[in-house]
Amino acid sequence: MQLTFLGGAGEVTGSSYLIETAHTRFLVDCGMFQGGREADRKNRTAFSFDPEQIDFVLITHAHIDHSGLLPRLSALGFRGPVYATEATIDLLKVMLKDSAYIQEKEAEWQNKARRRKHMLANHENAPLYTVAQAEAFLKQLRSINYDAEISPHPSVRCRFRDAGHILGSAIIELWIKSNAKQKKLVFSGDLGQPNRPIVRDPTPIQQADILLVESTYGNRLHRTMTDTLDELVHAINDTLHRKGGNIIVPAFAVGRTQELLFLLVDLHRQGRLGEIDIYVDSPMALAATDITLQHGSLLDREATEALQWFNSHGSKLKIHFIQEVEDSIILNTIQQGAIIISASGMCEAGRIKYHLKFNLPRAECTILITGYQAAGTLGRRLVDGVKRVRIFGQEIPVRADIYTIGGLSAHADQAGLLHWLGSFNSAPEKTFIIHGEPGNANALAEAIKQQLKWHIVVPARLTSVLL
Repeated sequence: MQLTFLGGAGEVTGSSYLIETAHTRFLVDCGMFQGGREADRKNRTAFSFDPEQIDFVLITHAHIDHSGLLPRLSALGFRGPVYATEATIDLLKVMLKDSAYIQEKEAEWQNKARRRKHMLANHENAPLYTVAQAEAFLKQLRSINYDAEISPHPSVRCRFRDAGHILGSAIIELWIKSNAKQKKLVFSGDLGQPNRPIVRDPTPIQQADILLVESTYGNRLHRTMTDTLDELVHAINDTLHRKGGNIIVPAFAVGRTQELLFLLVDLHRQGRLGEIDIYVDSPMALAATDITLQHGSLLDREATEALQWFNSHGSKLKIHFIQEVEDSIILNTIQQGAIIISASGMCEAGRIKYHLKFNLPRAECTILITGYQAAGTLGRRLVDGVKRVRIFGQEIPVRADIYTIGGLSAHADQAGLLHWLGSFNSAPEKTFIIHGEPGNANALAEAIKQQLKWHIVVPARLTSVLL
């Protein structure tokens, strides 16, 4: 049995892992690379195998860095089933078409720019996949319930467990027979931080022969929720009441936007925020919010109570969901008093770039960074304190305040990861540290060695190991 780390090794995006035995070949996740100049090249050369030879795919959750290359895999010949939880499938039906639309528009914009520069037409960029290809792929999705066991191949059994990261996110347990022997592999997917709102805590796992565990925040501890909410309240009240500007929030349309809405409702309920106007400028975020409400049984108690209160008492908390482009453009005429939540969460594409263009130069405004920003992304440059950024070919000065609200992360911190690992009854034969930048992955590896005394490997991208 061979395991190949196609992505999500030594980096956060592009998660994808190829498992090959004498009987089957399949993928766990098929994510898109994001951020940096190399991302497009990696995405276009991501498949070092024949997609037609892949029997099936298992998806941990709907975020694009774990699922975004599925339509390309299908367009290049993969015809097998893709298994995911019901909520993940509902989200993928929205997110993959949105991803394709953005890629088509980005390619169109790039080609127009090339033509303006009189560059050769035969060098025009093509999207990774089209909306039509994304729609065609959706027929390959297959739903699996949490905790139910399925057999996607005679030599493979698997079970999806709640990862507590976003709606529908899963830890995947795999039992694989190869050469008359059976190994249990566990893929953590992205693990949520315990005791966070909206979704439930990650499910404890007790045994694995081979474990792959994420390390996005493997080198640090998150701020407490109390400190995080204090900082969020200060940023909002200071901007809206003292400075008199707008608050721009780049947020992942799935997961982070819904969590922010819950927190704003809850802070308003507590009397810590007065009347505020919230604009959610992302059609995908509206669709994801609707899907979240449809899967109410997956929400935790606090989220359910906040929703019930808002339905009865939330008249002073104005939440506007923006769909049309024309209405999105109008938001950029608002000079003060608006909280604008928009995608993408790393500021790389979509409507958020327009809101940054108009509000970054204004000292009275605030940019709230509430999620992980991968190396090379516009969001990461803002976090790192750059004074100027380029958006749509224009140099934009950064005069707005930049707040990084790290305690809202949907990823477990080092303590949360160690707590989850502590549920194992015994050490796996091998534990691979994945989905983290090198410093973060190595820090988690050292912490596991010291506290749990496990055998740890931090693999590099495109390396293979025999299991």
